[in-house]
Order: sequence, then structure tokens, then C-alpha cells
Amino acid sequence: MKIGISSYCLLSALRNGEMTILDVVQWAKDNGCEHIELVPYGFTLIDNPELADQVTKKAEELDLEISNYCMPANFCQETEAEFEAEVARVKEHVDLLHRMGIKTLRHDVVAFQTTPEGANIQSFNRLLPQMVEGSQRIADYAAQFGITTTIENHGWVVQHSDRVQRLYQLVDRENFKVTVDVGNFMCVDELAIIGVMKNLPYASHIHLKDFYYRPFYEDPGEGRWFKTVNGNFLRGSIFGQGDLPVREILGLIKQSGYDGHLSLEFEGMEECKEATRIGLNNIRRILDEV
Repeated sequence: MKIGISSYCLLSALRNGEMTILDVVQWAKDNGCEHIELVPYGFTLIDNPELADQVTKKAEELDLEISNYCMPANFCQETEAEFEAEVARVKEHVDLLHRMGIKTLRHDVVAFQTTPEGANIQSFNRLLPQMVEGSQRIADYAAQFGITTTIENHGWVVQHSDRVQRLYQLVDRENFKVTVDVGNFMCVDELAIIGVMKNLPYASHIHLKDFYYRPFYEDPGEGRWFKTVNGNFLRGSIFGQGDLPVREILGLIKQSGYDGHLSLEFEGMEECKEATRIGLNNIRRILDEV
């Protein structure tokens, strides 16, 4: 397995101007990462080909693989014209990946935010045909470049492990896989280790994160807490210091024979560089111990 970070880990430093995406690439190499995953928040590449080329060159000079690119997308549009426009937009990002030599794209399939009612099984079934068709269109387009596309358990509508599997099965493309985020199952109140266990066989990429958890009847007050679909509370933590059973999850991943990329995602309140460094060290330490 190759251990690395998502650029999202250092989002606060990107947003406040402390770092550029080129600095983030250098930081990843300096801290022992074997790869970096690009998430275009705090920077943009799609309309800045010069910067895209600079990032590619920087990674090549450092011998640091750019393993993945994650982007928002929503194929569940009101009109056919809007659906076609969204497919065309995502194809532009596929073209960007081809330019940069990146071989994996994680795209969303539906709006990230919705209401609990909008995330129920009836909504999932109603929206499923659009999610499937959009994913098939992008996978077919990406195939000519040797690019694998993936769906992540990301956003209430498709965050459950069974829903991810259902979409994966219906898309039915050789180059369409699953990005397994070990923490995001908790956003829909599914036990993290169960979600990982069920979706791991389809994984081509894994996101490692950790959360603090409080039940709905124990409001923790201020501090970047957000609610799950059923009103429980989550907050990002340094990996290995939250409430996820990360030792058991990493053991499960290791025992499965998975040999792909592990990307750390830090989403907590702590200073991002220090928190990411500690999280990386915890991943390495726990993998050695399990």
C-alpha cells in the first residue's frame, strides 16, 4: 500500500494564503508521502492549465505520484439540457487528468447537501437512473485515456454502503470502481467498520479519516460539529485520536490484501500541518502494529 495525503488536509493553509498547491506538493514529499491526491478547493486547475502543468512538473521532479483527483458533480438535474451540461463539465476534468497523467478520478453523482427526506431510499431510487447514466457516460469517455472513474460514499443520498454497491453494479463498467472513505459511513449513521467491510472488495482507492462522535441527545455546542442524517453529531479529528475504530479498520484493509493508495483526509479544528503530520505517523504506526 502507498500512503499519502489529500490536498484537502491542508485546506486551511491554502485558503489563508499560507501555502500554494505547489507548496502542498512539496510538503507531502518532505513528510514522507508516496503520493498525493488533488481536491480542487483552495486552488483551481481546470481553468489554469499553466498551474496544472506546474503541479505535474513539480510532482515529477519530486518523484511523487499524483494518485487521484476528486471533484464535485451532480447528474441529478431538472432538465435534459442541464444533465448534458454537467456531463460535459465533468468530461473537461477528464481531459485535465489526461493532460496531467492522472489515472483515477473520483466524481460525485448527486448534490452533496440535501434534507433527511431528500436522502431517503425513495429519493435514491428516483434519482438512480440519472446517477447511473452520468457515471456510465463519464467512465466510457475516460476509458479512452486509461482513466478509472470512481464513486465515493460521499453525500447523504449515496453514503450508505448498500447504495454505493447498487450504483456500482448498475454502472457495470470495467473502469468504474469505488473510493472507500472509512469515516463517511458515519454521516448516515452506518457503523464505519461495517461499511468498510462491505465496500472494500470494490475499492480502487481508500480515504482515511477520523471523527469525534456524540449522540443527538448530547449536543456538544460550538466547534465545527455537524449533524448526521439522523441528527447525531460529528467533528473531524486527527487520525487515530477520534472515535472510529481505526485500528480494526486498518487491520481489515491490511488483511484483505488491498495494495492500492491510502489517502489521509484531515477535517478537524487543529492546525492543519501538525494534525496531518501526526495523522500520517499514526497510519504508519498502526499499520505496523496490526
